[in-house]
Amino acid sequence: MSSMDLEKLKMTGAGRAMAVLTSGGDAQGMNAAVRAVTRMGIYVGAKVYLIYEGYQGLVDGGDNIKLAHWQSVTNIIQQGGTVIGSARCKAFTTREGRLAAAFNLVKKGITNLCVCGGDGSLTGANIFRSEWSSLLDELVQKGKETIQQHGHLNIVGLVGSIDNDFCGTDMTIGADSALHRIMEIIDAIMTTAQSHQRTFVLEVMGRHCGYLALVSALASGADWLLIPEAPPQEGWEDCMCSRLEGSRITGSRLNIIIIAEGAIDRNGKPITSTYVKDLVVQRLGYDTRVTVLGHVQRGGTPSAFDRVLSSKLGMEAVIALLEATPDTPACAIGLSGNRAVRLPLMECVEMTKLVQTAMNEKRFDEAVKLRGGSFENNWNIYKLLAFEKPIQSGSNFSLAILNVGAPAAGMNAAVRSAARLALAQGHKVYAVQDGFQGLANGELFEMEWHSVAGWTGQGGSLLGTKRTLPNKHMEKIVETIIKFNISALLVIGGFEGYAGVLQLFEARSHYDELCIPMCVIPATISNNVPGTDFSLGADTAVNAAMEGCDKIKQSASGTKRRVFVVETMGGFCGYLATCTGIAVGADAAYIFEDPFNIHDLKTNVEHLTEKMKKDVQRGLVLRNENCHENYTTDFIHRLYSSEGKGIFDCRVNVLGHLQQGGAPSPFDRNFGTKLGVKATQWISERLTENFRQGTVTVLSHTCVLGLNRKVISFIPVTELKDVTDFEHRMPKVQWWFNLRPMLKMLAKYQTSFCEYVPGEIEHVTRRSISIDSGF
Repeated sequence: MSSMDLEKLKMTGAGRAMAVLTSGGDAQGMNAAVRAVTRMGIYVGAKVYLIYEGYQGLVDGGDNIKLAHWQSVTNIIQQGGTVIGSARCKAFTTREGRLAAAFNLVKKGITNLCVCGGDGSLTGANIFRSEWSSLLDELVQKGKETIQQHGHLNIVGLVGSIDNDFCGTDMTIGADSALHRIMEIIDAIMTTAQSHQRTFVLEVMGRHCGYLALVSALASGADWLLIPEAPPQEGWEDCMCSRLEGSRITGSRLNIIIIAEGAIDRNGKPITSTYVKDLVVQRLGYDTRVTVLGHVQRGGTPSAFDRVLSSKLGMEAVIALLEATPDTPACAIGLSGNRAVRLPLMECVEMTKLVQTAMNEKRFDEAVKLRGGSFENNWNIYKLLAFEKPIQSGSNFSLAILNVGAPAAGMNAAVRSAARLALAQGHKVYAVQDGFQGLANGELFEMEWHSVAGWTGQGGSLLGTKRTLPNKHMEKIVETIIKFNISALLVIGGFEGYAGVLQLFEARSHYDELCIPMCVIPATISNNVPGTDFSLGADTAVNAAMEGCDKIKQSASGTKRRVFVVETMGGFCGYLATCTGIAVGADAAYIFEDPFNIHDLKTNVEHLTEKMKKDVQRGLVLRNENCHENYTTDFIHRLYSSEGKGIFDCRVNVLGHLQQGGAPSPFDRNFGTKLGVKATQWISERLTENFRQGTVTVLSHTCVLGLNRKVISFIPVTELKDVTDFEHRMPKVQWWFNLRPMLKMLAKYQTSFCEYVPGEIEHVTRRSISIDSGF
């Protein structure tokens, strides 16, 4: 779509009416979606209605359908559940109920409907749309007038489901937040389990889909996992008990078993958490407890990912509604890579039904594949890392693993998976303490399988990390490589890790010993490493900053007219400030990549002044630590304080190193685990390919392992030099910059529509869902 078309689109909203409802089971992030649909609809000039209590409210009408204003959705982005309510509605499944719903919409002139719910809710919306003309005809026959302009109903779906069970989209609204709740509970349970040497059986939601159980098992290093898509083989009870016993013999003080509520055996018979508990007690005599997580998984505040995802999808839903014609099929807005896409609704529904059919017919391998490439990849990696495998014959290769740069959540998960896979492949694995400096000083120790037990959920860097670059220690590093006969290097770190490996590569002309495979796994809260869309630690940092801002906003609830200026980390990279800004509904986020001047600051102050004169009594402004050399945090605070005098007061908060700390988010645990496996597989392939006469000689093969859209790829560091801004330590072009218009529009700033990148149509096929999303 051209920028001119988008500008025209902005005007087409005038005179149109749209409505949004939430249906089915609630999911964290629904409020962010409602907020985005409401504000984007108003932004383009449309009337927007909120339908309370889901389809029941649509059928009942009256006060359940209310005209929304900009302030109607203020301060809801951080709330869990759905503020407009959700209800199961039997009436809407009948023709009479849908007739009443149609009449209630026509009375308000609403011909555009956004439904946020699961596949049942979206299927109901599609039936409603297909019957629309006949429903209007019936209303006319009953003497209830309709107008010609109501002759077509446009439907757009947003998938709200904590189970992540809808085919076509990488993630559904609420799934990431549910994983946060699960991991918080697992982390807490592991501490008490260790104290008493207990076994815990944790039952998580997932009646038909094992996504939550699978990812939480991978992210926690659970000893055993039961999911409906992959029932265990006959005799699994013996196998499980043997594995639990083996874990205890090698020193573990606890066992964790994760079971999805819909887990079954090969004959389709349910496997219950009570059955598993009794099995462990009877056969092993371990003190065993069951914890059923239940609806706590639906509760709590949405994660940063869900807030940004819902905002992105909600905005795209409005654009899709405005563009829709009578010939446009109903679509669902999904996530593909890191972009919003439009998916033919019924293609998604039919593909989702195929999964259930495969499970019912006991074609379990096919069911796993139909869940998507990411699900299948998660399942394979879990099986690879869950328990110690017989070591293959010695490979004569040695892998050294080190952390470089500032600590980042997820580093330890990557070390764990890389070390375990390398050991399983017969390699010798050395852990290097304190980065390149430790490598130069020979501070290495040999790792074993159980050396990394429990590392997945640990924050920071257990190996120790420093920002030291190798160029001043090159000879000593080479001496260490020779002494320990190191065949390959795996560097897990930030921009310094990338720059350091580039220095090692460029030193190969002087040192043959450096002609070995080297791989960089990007790990930094700044998300500023070239060659990847996401770095380990960035998701955890955004969540930490978001939680801090939520508390800051809450502190002002009893104070009228206050503006907070909050400084985030990130170096010169504005990713952290931008994503946090979207997640907390900030009024502005100042970053280096989006230049601003004193006139822009003045506009922002005037904008907040107008806001304070109305219903909203507080504001939030984020500033990246290096966004401007002169407009410092203190300067912006003084400017806002001076210009807002008599209207609002101003306070400053510097979030600082709390953004680096804490337990890794589910994304960073899972992402780190997967990157560690991918890196080791790549290194092993290079070692095997280049083994000649007892030594490894590699002339290239020095790469950054990154996730770009849906593809995990290895990009040579030499290729990345041209796309790197070394002065400011970040890539020259960054994908997330396209999120900036969303931040501005949802804060009610007038901005050009040409900056907005609309979603593309993506068809849902067996091939499309097999592509690995990397999560």
